[in-house]
Amino acid sequence: MTKYFFSKKKGKFFPYIIAEIGVNHECSLKKAKKLIDLAALSGASSAKFQTYKAEKLASKHSPAYWDMKKEKTSSQYVLFKKYDKFDYYHYKELYIHCKKKKIEFSSTPFDEEAVDFLNPFLKFFKIASADINNLPLLKKVASKKKPVILSTGASNISEIKFAVNYLKKFGCKEIVIMHCILSYPTSDENANLDMISHLKKIFPNNIIGYSDHTLPNKNMINLVTANILGAQVIEKHFTNNKKKKGNDHFHSMDSSDLKEFFKSYKKIKQIRGKNNKEVIKCELKSRKYARRSIVISKDIKKGESIVKSFLTTKRPGTGVTPNFIDKIIGKKAKKNLKSDHVLQWSDIK
Repeated sequence: MTKYFFSKKKGKFFPYIIAEIGVNHECSLKKAKKLIDLAALSGASSAKFQTYKAEKLASKHSPAYWDMKKEKTSSQYVLFKKYDKFDYYHYKELYIHCKKKKIEFSSTPFDEEAVDFLNPFLKFFKIASADINNLPLLKKVASKKKPVILSTGASNISEIKFAVNYLKKFGCKEIVIMHCILSYPTSDENANLDMISHLKKIFPNNIIGYSDHTLPNKNMINLVTANILGAQVIEKHFTNNKKKKGNDHFHSMDSSDLKEFFKSYKKIKQIRGKNNKEVIKCELKSRKYARRSIVISKDIKKGESIVKSFLTTKRPGTGVTPNFIDKIIGKKAKKNLKSDHVLQWSDIK
């Protein structure tokens, strides 16, 4: 699984970024390919879609759960029906296009038939938050014995544990658990990114990630923070026009947002630096000259015993360090020592 979800360079984990195109292509193969191109050029690891048929996903009586000011469709069925036109051949073509652009193709299956026809194209499966308790779908996905990315929006720990164990029971050995808030869009105060740390504690043997539904912000701080907290896989909706009306465009990131994330990520990575405390190269001069040494506070004659009142501590740190002051007391001077002299080990016996 490691080779699919993150790369390792000089001991640092680089986040695996999933550009969730979803259905922002609006059933246009040309638009879908353009979004793949943009995702690849922006540095995404995977271009992901959603594979469903409205009839299998929602009853005609399923109400909306999204922000109606942004997406006015009040029926899940009606909305999903607008975007369910792609079939096997469309996804095959998108898979081939992804290979050409050197970006991983992925798509979330929402029914068992989709699991079967997507399987040849996928290195991993993604389970949507709303399907975490859909046991027939989980069983079908697990039977393919591929890594699974499991979103956990609107789920509690017991439900997540059950889903993880269920996937393992039917053949899935590697599972990425994604913190997610199932709200479109998610306000910053509801993002609860510290849940990432909680998931890391509860599931220490799993990779933890973050599926984001907040609005893009300056420096993409939400995604950067998620990575700092331990999210090694990051998923966010992706578009080429955030002002476009309908569906997921309004809370998606675009190419400039993704580039901004990488810019911020690299800066934060630079700032974070090493994770083991030690003296680093740029501190050596300061360590030498800003620290203190034991300094003679009054003239001492050769052979005279040194008492505490003869000593003080001053900069620079080029002499005997203050932590040895108790060992210096009682020693004798090998030569005459002038006041303000920085004491050296060679000065005493």
